[in-house]
Amino acid sequence: MKRFLVLVLLTLIALCVISEETIKIGFFAPLTGFAAADGTSALHGAQLAIKLINSRGGVNGKELELVYYDDALKADQAVSIAYKLVQKDKVVVAISGSYSGTTRAAAGIFQQLKVPMISAYAVHPQITATGDYIFRVGTLATVQGRAGAHLAVEKIGAKRIAVLVMDNDFGVSLAKAFVEEAKKLGAEIVYEEKYPLGEKDFRALLLAIKKLDPDAIYATAYYSEAAHIVTQAKELGIYVPIIGQEGYDSPKFIELAKNHAANGTVITTDLDRDSEDETVQWFIKTYKETYGIDADMVAASAFDAVIIAAKAIELGGETPEGVKKGLSMIKEVEGTVTGFKGFTEKREAMREITCQVVIGNRFHYFWKITDPEITTP
Repeated sequence: MKRFLVLVLLTLIALCVISEETIKIGFFAPLTGFAAADGTSALHGAQLAIKLINSRGGVNGKELELVYYDDALKADQAVSIAYKLVQKDKVVVAISGSYSGTTRAAAGIFQQLKVPMISAYAVHPQITATGDYIFRVGTLATVQGRAGAHLAVEKIGAKRIAVLVMDNDFGVSLAKAFVEEAKKLGAEIVYEEKYPLGEKDFRALLLAIKKLDPDAIYATAYYSEAAHIVTQAKELGIYVPIIGQEGYDSPKFIELAKNHAANGTVITTDLDRDSEDETVQWFIKTYKETYGIDADMVAASAFDAVIIAAKAIELGGETPEGVKKGLSMIKEVEGTVTGFKGFTEKREAMREITCQVVIGNRFHYFWKITDPEITTP
């Protein structure tokens, strides 16, 4: 009996040691609600990175542990999660796999509590402006909107452009940057109108656009709204190029667009499916084998956020202050899949901008924007 108790105690002690030997990374994303597909993709991307790093021995001899919660795309919930991750779970860094509104809400708490937060893909400029503990791995809205204008005017050749704007942080910030840059490039914005998040009927807006006969439509949207836009445009006989952004970059966009209406859509994004980079192709293949669905930009960005967080821990140590220092030291990180080339002084990601086109109901390479004057945040 005594021997049995000793064995039990030794087992419990060992489990405690193992628990103490993990390095906790916080994570939050919308795992329920209308954005659940994106949130789940982000979580899967982060989990794949954790699995890869731990299979290689972890960081500084310790395994990484991903502590994650569902923010349901609610700002108040994201705030509560931020407090919980820091005060209860004792994470050394957190990653947002969520949209701009919830990411902005949580960023203020992480800044206040002095724990680094990495935004995987949320685009709003105010996220990193929150403070020096907040970093972004995705592409800033200003850059992505600017790149979209060059795509429309220089590559596609559009001179008269209609703009549809989703009325939230994501949509407004992208459209603002696009319109400003398109005008600088000599294009005329013949139509600009906002629509509410969750809109399903775009016929009135599209009919108004059709009467103006633009060369292209730039529409800020998430995958659900985007699917309705391209489907209804084709139904109304509108065949000009529709230009989108990373919000379209999901298998759900192609799935929800009826009668192959997604084909021909061109987007700015951070994942080049046709890249010859071995790590990118490994990621795409392994993600599909693991989760049974094609990888998207959201998954790739969350994957990179974990890879970058791990590098920061390796460089700076296993404390929040150490991770912040490590993030500031990072230039390029081996093993990322979105073309990440380090952070600027304002903690924004640097990269070339990938443009993808839907052909045969799959995303493919269309163009790459490399000019630093366009791509630098």
